[in-house]
Amino acid sequence: MKKGDLPLLITVIIITVFGLIMIYSASSIWSMYKFNNQYHFVIQQAFFFVIGLGLIFILKKIDYHIYYKYANLIILICAVFLVLVLIPGIGSIRNGSRSWFGIGSFGIQPSEFAKIGLIIYTAKYLANNNRLMKNIVKGVLPILGVIGFFFLLIMLEPDFGTAMVIVLTLVVLIFISGVQISFFLKIGLVGLLGIIGIIIAAPYRMKRIVSFLNPWSDPLGSGYQILQSLYAIGPGGLLGQGFLHSRQKYFYLPEPQTDFIFSIISEELGFLGVLIVTSLFIIIFYRGISIALKTNDLFGKYLAFGLSFGLIIQASLNLMVVVGLIPVTGVTLPFLSYGGSSLLVSMASIGILLNISKNN
Repeated sequence: MKKGDLPLLITVIIITVFGLIMIYSASSIWSMYKFNNQYHFVIQQAFFFVIGLGLIFILKKIDYHIYYKYANLIILICAVFLVLVLIPGIGSIRNGSRSWFGIGSFGIQPSEFAKIGLIIYTAKYLANNNRLMKNIVKGVLPILGVIGFFFLLIMLEPDFGTAMVIVLTLVVLIFISGVQISFFLKIGLVGLLGIIGIIIAAPYRMKRIVSFLNPWSDPLGSGYQILQSLYAIGPGGLLGQGFLHSRQKYFYLPEPQTDFIFSIISEELGFLGVLIVTSLFIIIFYRGISIALKTNDLFGKYLAFGLSFGLIIQASLNLMVVVGLIPVTGVTLPFLSYGGSSLLVSMASIGILLNISKNN
């Protein structure tokens, strides 16, 4: 389609508007208590939604080949901001992580924007070195070194969730370039040992693992979030407790408008709400992969694959946390969770995908 992938655009608008509605429901009590304004969080999210829509239509018109030209500059800027945010007095600490630039009541998270920067850079690298990817030393190790450097910067904040989303997305992207499966089995073992080391090095991560295996071992501490999340999901049933009728948002589930908004959706709308959310994400992923498969040039193909996998991997990690399949990671649910940086990056990804579709 010369105008881009219209079903993708419509689906993104629907899921984001649905997110605004659920952010209001999830945050109204907490917002009233903290700011004396039940619309505080939804107004801020709506502001970023409007900016995000503008961003989509701007990026939809910018030829995606320009990212190929400036990929090195983009990745350099991302690295600079990730270093700056670690400096006390420049970066601000929120929820125990120095990963934000504070601008008044708003915050900008550079690690979120590094997601797109790394996908662009990796797509260019794979397009330029497509034949070399069969050679582990000359083809694969250099790009893994770049990914490892950014992983280290993000872990210094620390932001394990975002780091894992980036690594998993780029590893999948490298995998589809034709690298042998045996190499990934070996690197997966090394990565597993590294993750175990990272967990052991930080006591709070070990507590998350213990609470994941047995939340009741510390029901008022490290296991509190997952237990309250399950208490929200459990009573949802087929049609839920009804919109605005969540019980867990009454100061049981901490800040339910962010990482655990899916819990409130499940509680209020039941299995129907779960079906709506998962269906919308499946449509977004399907349209993104379709765009990638129809793209002829390698850079555009890898870029579309990377952006699509980035969104679905992040969504999958969030949903697995909420239902207790993996430990708490602090990963937001794209388009639905409260958070300006996350929403803008997700919508920017859609804008780039629409331009790739438009140029097919």
